[in-house]
Amino acid sequence: MKEIITLRQLSDPSDAVMLDEAFSNHFGWYRQGDYYDRCLKENQESTRMTLMAFYGDALAGCCHLLHCSKYPYFQEHNIPEINDLNVFPEFRRNHIASKIFDEFESIAAHTYTHIGLGVGLYEDYGNAQRMYTTRGYILDGQGMTYKNQKVAPGQPVMVDDDLILYLIKKL
Repeated sequence: MKEIITLRQLSDPSDAVMLDEAFSNHFGWYRQGDYYDRCLKENQESTRMTLMAFYGDALAGCCHLLHCSKYPYFQEHNIPEINDLNVFPEFRRNHIASKIFDEFESIAAHTYTHIGLGVGLYEDYGNAQRMYTTRGYILDGQGMTYKNQKVAPGQPVMVDDDLILYLIKKL
């Protein structure tokens, strides 16, 4: 029997602690600190919406909707950004990311005409790249960015998590 996927907005300091601990336990790259406390504050200020995904009773991951992206093109065009999608490995392939995206797209459609996201360019982002294009996201036409700045032709850049292509979708 399939487990039920539920989404809940980050709204309490205990949620921030739970996310911090869960990410530390699931991802070697994650360093515990005040990241989710800052996310909680931004949720309370309505500049960010963080949705925690549960598969049955288990925390399965989370994702954010930034109402004011740090990416200049999205800022200039009033495009909110789906940001930092993470589903814990043991919960992947259960449509959790799709449920989060359905919710964010529905929420954004009340206020915005488009929604956007950024995706890394190396192999670790392959599944995300396929999912985003399958959902109708298209390149924004602005080229690659590195740390949210356009990459000029001939400019050397590091291939890491900060080398990103941004995509948009009409709502």
